[in-house]
Amino acid sequence: MNVRFRSLESRIVTLFLVLIVAVQVIGLFVIQQGIDSNARAAISSELTNGAKVFRRLLEQNAQSLRFGARLLARDTAFVAAIGNNDESDRATIESALANSGRRIKASLSMLIGDDRKISATTNPKQSAGLEQMALSMLDAAEAADGAIGIAIVDHRPFQIVAMPVKAPITIGWIVMTFPIDRQLANEMREVSSLHTSIMTRDAQGKWLPVGSTFVGPSAQAVVDQLQALPATPVSPFDMTVEAARYSARLISIGEDNGQSASVLLARSIDEATEDYRRLERWLIGLTLGGIFASALAIVFTAKRIAQPISQLAVTAKRLEEGDYKVTIDSTREDEIGQLAHAFDAMREGIAKREQEIRRLAYWDTLTNLPNRAQFVLLLNDALLDARRREEALFVLMMDLDRFKHVNDVMGHSFGDALLRQVAGRLQLLLANRRQSSAQVARLGGDEFAVLLPATDIDAAQLMAAEILQALETPLSLEDQTVDIGAGLGIAGYPEHADDGETLLSMAEVAMYTAKQRNDGAVVYDAAMDKGSAKSLSLLTELRGAIERNEFRLHVQPKISLQTGRVVGMESLVRWVHPERGNVFPDEFIPFAEQTGFIRVLTRWVMEKSAELCRELAGKGHHLKVSVNLSTRDLLDQDLPAKFADLLARHKLTPGSFCLEITESAIMDDPVRAQNTLERLSAMGLDLSIDDFGTGYSSLAYLKRLPVNELKIDKSFVLNMEKDEGDTKIVRSTIDLGHNMGLRVVAEGIESEAVWRLLAELGCDQGQGYFMSRPIPGDQLIPWLEKWQAPIALAAPQPETVAVDVSYAK
Repeated sequence: MNVRFRSLESRIVTLFLVLIVAVQVIGLFVIQQGIDSNARAAISSELTNGAKVFRRLLEQNAQSLRFGARLLARDTAFVAAIGNNDESDRATIESALANSGRRIKASLSMLIGDDRKISATTNPKQSAGLEQMALSMLDAAEAADGAIGIAIVDHRPFQIVAMPVKAPITIGWIVMTFPIDRQLANEMREVSSLHTSIMTRDAQGKWLPVGSTFVGPSAQAVVDQLQALPATPVSPFDMTVEAARYSARLISIGEDNGQSASVLLARSIDEATEDYRRLERWLIGLTLGGIFASALAIVFTAKRIAQPISQLAVTAKRLEEGDYKVTIDSTREDEIGQLAHAFDAMREGIAKREQEIRRLAYWDTLTNLPNRAQFVLLLNDALLDARRREEALFVLMMDLDRFKHVNDVMGHSFGDALLRQVAGRLQLLLANRRQSSAQVARLGGDEFAVLLPATDIDAAQLMAAEILQALETPLSLEDQTVDIGAGLGIAGYPEHADDGETLLSMAEVAMYTAKQRNDGAVVYDAAMDKGSAKSLSLLTELRGAIERNEFRLHVQPKISLQTGRVVGMESLVRWVHPERGNVFPDEFIPFAEQTGFIRVLTRWVMEKSAELCRELAGKGHHLKVSVNLSTRDLLDQDLPAKFADLLARHKLTPGSFCLEITESAIMDDPVRAQNTLERLSAMGLDLSIDDFGTGYSSLAYLKRLPVNELKIDKSFVLNMEKDEGDTKIVRSTIDLGHNMGLRVVAEGIESEAVWRLLAELGCDQGQGYFMSRPIPGDQLIPWLEKWQAPIALAAPQPETVAVDVSYAK
């Protein structure tokens, strides 16, 4: 199997193979244990039965001896010969003993007289060894008409029988013996298939072989292993004979004068389990075959599972590369088929969505014209053709006049309809001029562009004039007639630029020049772009100033006009340029607001003011920081979150800040501005209307805004002592603020007389050159320690602190 282990297919194959092999191995182990257990049980049963068989053999031999002895003991002639007790009858007695013993295969036959002495024997030497045992059996034999026992002579066991001879009283005893030797062992082997070893053990515990079915060294090996055992075994035990395993059982058959006779029965374990082993080999073969067959089935199944998934992975890769025409087999009815069907549905869905995304990315949904991105692509393609053919091309860019006013007054839906009509007029104009290669696009908002390939400057200007003329005709929408014009810029290749973005930028510069001059259509001139280059340079320098830490935080104290206490400060930003020195805020603040850099500058001022506020709090001066927000800041929906992060990092409360908003910033988008201000106020931040009175419509929104403070513009404060009209405006503003529950702050106090006049009018706070010019932030604490009110004031009131952060005061 050429599969990677980390693949799903290899994991499935490995898992199932491991499970199958484990199950088979466990099964084989259990079977093997069962075979061994059954074999052991069978061998144990065989040994038990063998012991019974051996004892039966001994009993049969004993019965044979008793029968032979009984026949002889009842023989009339033999009894008469014994009774005569004549020396002439000895030959008859010995002959009868020999014939009778030979008939029953006895190894010894002898006659013991009534004096309990051996009177005749067929083996004098053996008789001497058996005499004591024989004499001990006479009484039992007389009482039971015969007795049987085991005798050991010269370490050899014998089966002995004693039979009384009566006439009618006992006149003697016949004693016969039968050897327990290898012949009996062989008979036992033939009857039971058990190896039989007959042994004796002397008084010192040494085992001695008598006869065995084992031959040669094997017989001695049995004795040696038995001798090596620490104790005489009473249950079956294992032994090894010439590398063959046996289960053996030792049977005691008798004792004589401290010696014992035993029989060892042994069964070959290998022979006993041969049939089981054959079955086991068959099982192993079947197991291996089953594993092999299972492996094939598992591999096949794993491939059926994994290969479709791999194909789906390849399909997903092709989908990632943008190939949505790939076919997916979803004919299967199982879960993989469902997955494939889901993949196919996903492919179709992604293809449709990508098509829609591409349409949204390159086409304007409102007018169905190419958008800016698509127009740039078309322009770059046209530039390649123009270079190859050495032709000129021109770009016209126009911006509608008064569109923002129409949109604000008539609503966005009206404005959208107006843009669609303008787009229709432009398309109709190009169609009537049969400009098949010309392209019109909506770049965004109320800006449109026209691409004119293979055109000279005269044709481009003529087309521009026709476009302006077409737009001069009033548009009728929803029973409303709207007059609308446009400013139009013209730029061309190769005269002005040789790449699309630059050419478009130059057409835009010419368009804004046309709008400023109110001059209809204007062809790009390099002189127009000097201001743009200067602006770009200034923006680059501003970004560098932040990175190089060229900005400085200055502050101007705010004083309570009733108590003379310092109640806050206004933070001001200064730019220390490395080459131009101090750059006045009026030179860069308006530009920063125009370009959006004001947001970066606002964050810098907020950060530095928060640091100073924290430092002042550590010295016992608890101040409130208020930030002057521009239009762009106010429309930033993330502004509340940014303030929350600032307060958390510097461990300040929301009451430490007061945010100043100009009237113009509020009026630019009142609904959005009010939403942002309400969120800031809900956080606990104070809000202030800066330069109040210089706008023309903020009163309509003032009552709905959650503000806390009004700041009177310095233009009304500077000449209060000389101009009664200014005094009336200031008095009205103070009364208005107080009636609405707001505190009032006056800017531009430059004399003691103005201070006194404002205090009499009830103005709450003031700031100006009379108290202090703006000073660097790190000099504020020494200034606070030296500050003394220059005039006598009323009794002190509880101190409130506000810090006002703005840029150009």
